[in-house]
Amino acid sequence: MTAPRHDTMTELTSPAPTLAVEPAGPPAASPGRRYDRSIVDGPLGLAVWNIAWPTMLTNIIGGLQGIIDHAMVGNLVGFTANAAIGVSWQIFIVVIVFISSLFTGMSVLVARFAGAGEEDKVDRTVYQAFLTAIFISVGVLAPLGYVVSPRLLDLVNAAPAVKAEALPFLRIMFLFSGGMMVFFMLGAALRSAGDARTPMILGIAMTLLNAALNVILIRGLGPIPAFGTSGAAMGTVIASGLLSIYALVKLWKGGWVVAFPRGRGLAPDWQIIRALFRFGLPTGIQGIAMNVGGVLMLSFIGSLAQSAAAQAAFAISYSQLFSLITWTSVGLMGAAAAVAGQNLGAGKPDRAERSVHVAARYGLGGAALVGALFLFIPERLLAIFGMHDAAVLSIGVQLLRILSLSGLFIAVALTYTGGLQGTGDTKSPLYISIVSQVVVPLGICFLIQRTSTLDPIDIWIAILIGHITRCTLSVLRFNQGKWRRIAVDIGATRG
Repeated sequence: MTAPRHDTMTELTSPAPTLAVEPAGPPAASPGRRYDRSIVDGPLGLAVWNIAWPTMLTNIIGGLQGIIDHAMVGNLVGFTANAAIGVSWQIFIVVIVFISSLFTGMSVLVARFAGAGEEDKVDRTVYQAFLTAIFISVGVLAPLGYVVSPRLLDLVNAAPAVKAEALPFLRIMFLFSGGMMVFFMLGAALRSAGDARTPMILGIAMTLLNAALNVILIRGLGPIPAFGTSGAAMGTVIASGLLSIYALVKLWKGGWVVAFPRGRGLAPDWQIIRALFRFGLPTGIQGIAMNVGGVLMLSFIGSLAQSAAAQAAFAISYSQLFSLITWTSVGLMGAAAAVAGQNLGAGKPDRAERSVHVAARYGLGGAALVGALFLFIPERLLAIFGMHDAAVLSIGVQLLRILSLSGLFIAVALTYTGGLQGTGDTKSPLYISIVSQVVVPLGICFLIQRTSTLDPIDIWIAILIGHITRCTLSVLRFNQGKWRRIAVDIGATRG
């Protein structure tokens, strides 16, 4: 569920990035040899697939780590640990999405500049995104998150046993989020510039390292004690921190499709930072709205008669198994954003539009395959996580069957969201998300709670209706084509 943050930036004396209303023209500079030009010149289906499949594989392998965590703590600690990790991630992601909106703003700029062959602007943008994300994660997120974690768990009505497991997990994640932020930034930058294979390799390496650390830290090994639920958080932050140090060395030395500027422009550049927030801020607010909606949905789940069982079922069925659909769909969303953004930067808006339609078809096919598993073998999927309690199993099966249909709509919605964001229209997905992920599902739950008895099936259907709404509005907005008239610039190098 993913990323960033937003501080109000001071008014800049230099010109703001242009948000023009004229159609984007052909690139002013000859395309740089650093970038893969098949994205703007070759077959669209292949261009989308070449960026999507490494990202999907990275998401799948990375997501498997979450499944391993849940399976281990579920069998070693119990279903309260599953609920604790699920609740903690739902809270943590609200904040992370806020910070990671910087990376959406960065991706818009990187894709445009890569499509136009402007290497210097790509590198300057990536470096300024790094500076801003580190300052916010270390200077703001770590101290504030540590202090407010208990209150955040109270907000979602975490049961006492769940809160006892969740609090140390959540605090560890807040305190040491910097490495994760650098890793997310790097992946977004490389994919937007057309290289999805390098983040795939790094993602696989981080997942393997994370898995090894979690086996040791969750259950203990030799003189290392068993940390239980907290061990899952420790493994995550250590693995992401080590990979991020390696990535920073590579960005400084060069050799990847993106790099840090060498010997110039190393101070904060407020014009670029302002551009990051200009395009990223709507995505951050969108992410907050969606995940606050998720937190409030957990509050409704916490109000049910069997709250602990329902929270555990939600943590597994929605947060973990439903990710089998969102992992691939988010990969396609990133591919749609990168290919559409680069083609718009190259002055080819028709190719940009077609690339998003291609990505949506891929997403729909993948969601249908995974949905079939949810529909026909839900009990076997839940058993992987130690879900043998009758109440938890019943609720989890019910939710998975609803999600088998819901996944079709969210897969399509995410690809069109990528198309809008990648071309610079980051405000429309914000409004769509507020309506579809907050107003609609929470409104349904609120009305049922006030007029009748709220049951788990009511919450699951509310989620489905929200996904249908998001899909419909996203497709309609993209097909309006207003994204064709958005242009950006950040000026010449300074310093």
